Amino acid sequence: MTRHSERGFTLIELLIVVAVISIVSAIAVPGLLRSRMMGNEASAIASLRTTTSSQVSFSSSWGNGGYAPNYETLGTVPSGGAAAGGFISSDLGHAGDVVKSGYLFVLQGTGAGPDDGAGNPTSTAWTATADPVAFAKTGTRHFITGADNTIWQNSQDTPFTLGTIPTASSGSIRPVYY
Repeated sequence: MTRHSERGFTLIELLIVVAVISIVSAIAVPGLLRSRMMGNEASAIASLRTTTSSQVSFSSSWGNGGYAPNYETLGTVPSGGAAAGGFISSDLGHAGDVVKSGYLFVLQGTGAGPDDGAGNPTSTAWTATADPVAFAKTGTRHFITGADNTIWQNSQDTPFTLGTIPTASSGSIRPVYY
């Protein structure tokens, strides 16, 4: 009678492999989550830069010197205009809550400006905020910008108030340098 050699792993060997994989995962996952938050924050800053550029374009070409009062207006194709699309991409320029890359964006115009090219009201000033949907999970900074083109950040879990742009650094509030 011939004996077949038994091949395979023992239970101890399998437990050692599972333990090693667990340790590697415990080290790698927090770094991955930090990287994702940093990517979300970079996307939020880029979206606020795009908002600023879109407001300047709207004001000079369609708003008669006034600004769009909200993201929906920036995303709308001007009636009778030759524009192929709105002044901002559809991921930001729509009605309702604007959520992108783990951040909630709000654009609010203030002050009554001149009517735009289609007779719709505009604003004399504006502010836009980007707040993490879940602080410390989708981002660790709140952002705000306005007509002065400066993007400000707050690294504490205190959202900015629409219409109130900081004028100088204080505590956790600083401009974003890019």
